[in-house]
Amino acid sequence: MILQRIADLFFPRVCLCCGKDLEPDEKHLCAGCMKDLPLTRYWKLRNNPMSDSFNALIQRQMGSDIQYTPYGYAAALFFYRGGFRAITKALKYKRNFAAGVFFAKLLGKALSESDLFRDVDLVVPIPLHWTRRWRRGYNQAETIAREVAAQLGVPCKTDLLRRVRHTKTQTRLDSERRASNVSGAFRINKSPVWTGAEGKPPEGPKHILLIDDVFTTGATAAACESALRNMGRRVSIATLACVEH
Repeated sequence: MILQRIADLFFPRVCLCCGKDLEPDEKHLCAGCMKDLPLTRYWKLRNNPMSDSFNALIQRQMGSDIQYTPYGYAAALFFYRGGFRAITKALKYKRNFAAGVFFAKLLGKALSESDLFRDVDLVVPIPLHWTRRWRRGYNQAETIAREVAAQLGVPCKTDLLRRVRHTKTQTRLDSERRASNVSGAFRINKSPVWTGAEGKPPEGPKHILLIDDVFTTGATAAACESALRNMGRRVSIATLACVEH
């Protein structure tokens, strides 16, 4: 505590959301903003606006002739609103990995306590195209995914999916254009070899959890699910934040 006070004199830390100076026992958010963090609590709800949007997109991709099963779960730690948007932006654009790990740990802990996500056996971050990753130097989804996987006690496979098309940013596109923009943009990077229990044949994962920083319409997650559809019995999505639907 004393060392933190001394460090704060030379390198003052401020709240990501309101800009207020942080106390030595505060991390990334001041006590007031942490108290007001708009938690979604979607990890407790099988059906929620985020999961409904995700599954509706998958069903539309498959067509009306095929009934999509099983239902993919979806959860975000907090709503992407107001000053709290700065949390994901700090990781994505400012290389604030400490903040990313801190909030990813909160997300992972919430998921680990949920009956919906307790059977997840593989975590997969949504990949960037290699040119975008090269420019940025890292994939923020991987930072989140590794911490979530650690909290769930399962493997994190960062090279399972690859982005085969360099798509334009989704920021200014409507839901229809977002889906079209990322359609067919992801593929399995290679045929993985699964190891089965002793005396049993190898099995693939039963429940794959996709990870990203922000969930907007679900178009990117649904495009990834399409690539993974024959690999896992259930594909779900979890993010640090989601827009309110």
